[in-house]
Amino acid sequence: MSSSSRRVVITGMGLISPLGNSPEALWNALSSGISGVDLLSRVPSEHLTSDIGGECRDFTGNIADFGEVDKQLKRNIKRSLRLMCREIQLGVAAAHFAMVDATLEDHYDPSRIGTMFGSDYIITEPGEFASGVNNCLNDSRDFDFENWAEDGLTKVEPTWLLKYLPNMPASHVSILKDLQGPSNSLTVREASANLAVSEATTIIRRGSADAMIVGSTGSRIHPLRTVHVVLQEALADRNASGIDGDATKACRPFDAHRCGMVLGEGSGAIMLENLESAQQRGATIYGEVIGYGSSLVSNPDGVANYGKAFENVILGALETSDIQAGDVGHVHAHGLSSVTVDAQEATAINKLLSDVPVTAAKSYMGNLGAGSGMVELISSVLAMQHDQLFPILNYDSPDEACPINGVSSVGSPGETFLNLNCTPQGQASAVVVKKV
Repeated sequence: MSSSSRRVVITGMGLISPLGNSPEALWNALSSGISGVDLLSRVPSEHLTSDIGGECRDFTGNIADFGEVDKQLKRNIKRSLRLMCREIQLGVAAAHFAMVDATLEDHYDPSRIGTMFGSDYIITEPGEFASGVNNCLNDSRDFDFENWAEDGLTKVEPTWLLKYLPNMPASHVSILKDLQGPSNSLTVREASANLAVSEATTIIRRGSADAMIVGSTGSRIHPLRTVHVVLQEALADRNASGIDGDATKACRPFDAHRCGMVLGEGSGAIMLENLESAQQRGATIYGEVIGYGSSLVSNPDGVANYGKAFENVILGALETSDIQAGDVGHVHAHGLSSVTVDAQEATAINKLLSDVPVTAAKSYMGNLGAGSGMVELISSVLAMQHDQLFPILNYDSPDEACPINGVSSVGSPGETFLNLNCTPQGQASAVVVKKV
């Protein structure tokens, strides 16, 4: 088989999310209409415009959160944890679970397995600088920057930066799993997951690797990041009309009463593998990646044109997949619960895909940043596996400005889905997966 004709399939899945830390837990929540959104506990919220979010409450960063591991790997992970911030820990754990699920490690030369990871730009926890800042306060307790180099920086842990570099999820996964194939890191916020899948797929197709562990990790719940989001984006208020204090009702994609996105955190990872090799070793095959699209569209003044970006990636994904609009079983929408973004996304979907069923897992867990796209992709794979498409949560009053066929009860996922995501800057991405 020539490299250009190689087919790329999903043979492993792992995740850490507000809905649980396994595909089984995720599916149980989605199929039962259970939300992972609640009052924030990881950041002070009394002075924020929103006090709710989708937190990964079952993940503490302890070695026990990585499941069953052999003694040597356990020692290696425990040693590495001190050099991982929470977002990196989430990503490494999800990647480990995906590789375990794929049962791949005994079947390939490590030099033929690569790593591809997407992330947000990762912000340092303020506590990293606390001792240094405190050491630079004068008698009036004012910070004296002139003393920082000598009295402040010397109090900062020398390895602090390694805990926050966005290329570290891929680095840790490669080192811990001894993966010697191609490795890359993408920092494209919510678009990262689909772009990582796209890049990894092309790497396998051209024969540069036989398998790739592909993941994305992100968070909007962080002492500084949350403040940034509050200042830059519209957040859902649980005291708004129709929510009445119930955090689980706050995220309402495409609903007429939506009022903003919900903060979240999480990570997902999948194992991509050459179909022929996967079949030879008897691997479980969850789906095949058949197409993708990417487009950044913003106006001259820097304002994102989400509608045009979504149109471009839908058209690109259909073209690279060599399928027609009618072949798409369902769309997993970005579904941010934003008044503006939802309307533009829905218009693009309606224009190019007509009445294809649309769902949105953010309604259950909020915006996980770069982690969203991968957890959403896994959600749709699970829907095809169970032949049951989960509804958009809180989709009680469809907005006329969002002309989509939103799933409001259990539906059929079809045998092909389109996964959509977009950043606030107008960078959209898409991936098409079909059942095998």
